[in-house]
This record gives sequence, C-alpha cells and structure tokens, in this order.
Amino acid sequence: MNDSQHLDELLASRSDQARRPIEPCTMVIFGASGDLAARKLIPALYHLTVEKLLPEPFRIVGFARREKTDALWRAELREALNLFSRTKPVKDAIWDGFAQNIYYCQADMAESAGYEKLKTLIASFPHEKLQSNLMFYLATNPSQFGEVTAHLSAAGLLKKAEGRVTNERIVVEKPFGQDLASAKALNNELTRFTHEKQIFRIDHYLGKETVQNILTFRFSNAIWERLWNRECIDHVQITVAEKIGVGSRGGYYEEAGAIRDMVQNHVLQVLSLIAMEPPASLEAENVRDEKVKLLKSIRVMTPAQVTENVVRGQYFAGEVDGESRPAYRSEAKVKPNSNVETFLAMRLHIDNWRWSGVPFYIRTGKNLPLGASEVRIQFKSAPNILFAAKDTLDANSLTLRLQPDEGMTLRFNGKVPGGTTELRPVRMHFSYDSEFGAYTPEAYERLLLESMAGDATLFIRSDEVETAWRIVDAIHQAWIGKSLTNREFYAAGTWGPAAAADLLAKSGHEWKNPQPRH
Repeated sequence: MNDSQHLDELLASRSDQARRPIEPCTMVIFGASGDLAARKLIPALYHLTVEKLLPEPFRIVGFARREKTDALWRAELREALNLFSRTKPVKDAIWDGFAQNIYYCQADMAESAGYEKLKTLIASFPHEKLQSNLMFYLATNPSQFGEVTAHLSAAGLLKKAEGRVTNERIVVEKPFGQDLASAKALNNELTRFTHEKQIFRIDHYLGKETVQNILTFRFSNAIWERLWNRECIDHVQITVAEKIGVGSRGGYYEEAGAIRDMVQNHVLQVLSLIAMEPPASLEAENVRDEKVKLLKSIRVMTPAQVTENVVRGQYFAGEVDGESRPAYRSEAKVKPNSNVETFLAMRLHIDNWRWSGVPFYIRTGKNLPLGASEVRIQFKSAPNILFAAKDTLDANSLTLRLQPDEGMTLRFNGKVPGGTTELRPVRMHFSYDSEFGAYTPEAYERLLLESMAGDATLFIRSDEVETAWRIVDAIHQAWIGKSLTNREFYAAGTWGPAAAADLLAKSGHEWKNPQPRH
C-alpha cells in the first residue's frame, strides 16, 4: 500500500467509527494456549460476566495448535482463573454458565484447513450475530499478524470494510513494530485485508481507569484550563517506575530496552493525554486526532540534541526492600557487556502555542525503590516579594497518581498556626478508593468491552504508532556505537543514575520521586 492509500484509509476511519451498542458476538483468540489468554483475557471476560456487562449471547473460541478438547481447555482456564482472578474465590455458578460459551478449535495458524474448521464452528452457533459479529484477538507474535488475517480473509471470515460499519474487527497486542520501518510494514500488512477502522491496537495502559480520567479531569473542570499552559506551568514530570527487574525477560529486553518497552507506547500515550488540545467531541477519531497532533508537535531530536536531553541508565547489583537483586548484565539471556538501557530519562520539547518553552521530563526504569506511575504538574513560583524575607516558597504542584493508590494531590503553601508567619507546604488529596470504593476494573476488562462495541477511543491508530516511532528512532539511532558512562549506572533499589539528576539540574530543576501512600 502506498502512502496515499494509507492516508485515504485513515481519513475514512475518522468519519464513521462511532460508538455502537454491544451486540451478541463471537470472540476468537489466536494463540489461545499462550500466557495472555489464561492470565488476562479469560479473567477479564469472566469479570465482565460477573458484572453483567457482556452481551447475551456471547461465544469465545480458542484457536491454537495444541490438541485439546473443549472440556480440557475449560478446565485449564478454570485452574488459571483461581490464580489470576482479581476477586476470590471464583463463583462456581457464574463460572459454570460462562464456561458453556467457551470452545476450542485445534488447528495450525499456517494452514488454511484450520480456518475452514473455524468457519464451520462459528456457523454452528445458534444466533445470526454470533455468526457475523466477529472479533479476532491476535495474541500471537506480530510476525504472524499478516498470515492470520490473510487466511481469515481467504476463508470469508474477515471482509475488508469499504465505506461501511463492519461487523468484523481484529485486536492486536504490542509490540507494534521495533522501529518506524517495521511499524509501517506491519500496518501495510494488516491493511491488505482490513480497513484501518477494523484494527484495534491495544496499549493496556490506556485501559487503566486513572489514565482514562485524565481527559475527564482536564476537560470537565473549568478551573484547570486557564492554568494548563506555558503562562502558569514551569515544567511537567512523568514517572513510570517499576520495582521489578528484568527477570526472565532478558532476551526480550536485550532487543527492546526501556525506550521501546515503555517510552514508545505507555509514556508517550500518557504525555499526549496530559498535553493535547481539547477535542471537538469525545468521539473516538476526534480524541485520536488531537493525540496525533500533539505527538507531531514533539521536537524530533538531532544526535547532538539527544546527547544534551536524553540519559540512559542500567542497574547493577543492589537491594530492593532488603531483597538482593543481580546486575542487569548478570540476568539470564543478557550479554555480559550489554549497553541496553533499563532506565531512561529525557527532556522533551513540544513546539506548539500552548507548551512553547515548557520542558516535559519523562523517566522510566527497572529495579527502582517503588513501583508507581504519576504525572507532576509543577507550576511557576509566586513572586518572592511579600514572603521573601521569611521563607523560600515552594512552588505549587498538582500530582496525578496513576498507579497504585490512585488519586490526585494539590500542594500549596499555608501558614503554620501560631504567632509567627512561618509557612509550610500543605496538600489537598483526593483518593479514588476513598471516594468511589476499592473497585477498579482491570485494564483488559474495559478494553475488551470497548472493542466489542467498536469504540476505538482507547486504541492506537496507525499514525499514532508511526509518529511515536519517529521520536524514538531518532534517539535510538544516536546511541549506536556508544557505551554507557559511569554516571549512567545505578544500584538496584535507587532512583536511577547520577546523570538523570544532572539532566534536570542544568535547568535548575530536580526530580520529585513518588512517595508510598498509606
């Protein structure tokens, strides 16, 4: 597909991808014997059943090469659900009814006979919508996406939508490419047999309740809009910290590193929601249009700018909560002289009217002291005129805690009670648990529900993917042949390398580390 055809698909997808009611449907999971189905997909579908949110009727078909009967797969899934359900114990009566809708199709993804077998099974379901309203979840290696969609198309199970609302769609997992070239190739592969509006690219971060609430927080509260710009905001910090190390994922991490694993998708998605302009409406394509505009406004760096604005890091042996952690270079399947980053910090500039001159600092890393994701909006300091002789005033800040202990904290200065004029920073805190109760659905529950409804708001469009890769590729290219310096190593259990602190110190700023909340 050439660029002109690709643009036509995008424009068409923007015009008719409206929210539809959730109707009876069949969900086919390719790679059904894998970890994702047992850990995430089936538990999410079970919980949607508990909440009475799934359409009625509904069918789940697992498609995989291993030989299993319906009964055996159901038994395996029940065992996994006992481990991975977010509510315990599993309710037998609900599971028994839910399990009756689960089927297994043993077949090879590379052979057309398996797709004819799948077609026959779907045709046997006793409802017209179960036979025609089809969602194909590709829980497979991305290299198999094109092969699966080609076979589905040949079998007549997947028809490319041309100017119509379609009843067939595919859902694909990240990683969506390893760089811009591979992402474009993958997009072209998929759109040979599907229209862009039929493709739902999952980033599970967008399914998190607190991430979705960024738009609600910004655009349903008038008090923030006057403050949300370069006039009032000094800088923004986005931290996605992981307490775990690489563990058994060393082989994958050697290829991905922190920039591909976290920045290209999760971190840039959060940044786009924080910084985007108000959409014309909350329809999927209006929201996604504004996210793309924002990503296109991020300055793509030259090699010299990468050196000035980006810091890599890699952990060496240390302790996290008293537990010894090995060095990254000692992890399984990791090269002993690896320069892959397990930590990344960078300063990004957004070249548009709202954010000109406001630095966005982002960082993410493994084996940090605390697992937490948050956005800190640091406002400009008040003029030191009235209180200059008394105190150094803290600048006001607003922190959006995305996980865990989800909530928001506004920090401002207050007078300490008594006969003096001593000032002290105080906080006003909102907790999701306290206000709405402890129930927070898993990201996959929301994402599966939205994909069944055909609402693409929480999914990534192809131009979003490609724009994010342009930003990341420029940085990755500048690292080729460069070894980590001593100031880019950090002990497991610390907040990253000294070079990360240096990055902010150049501008008179410092990192504000997430704090545990009780």
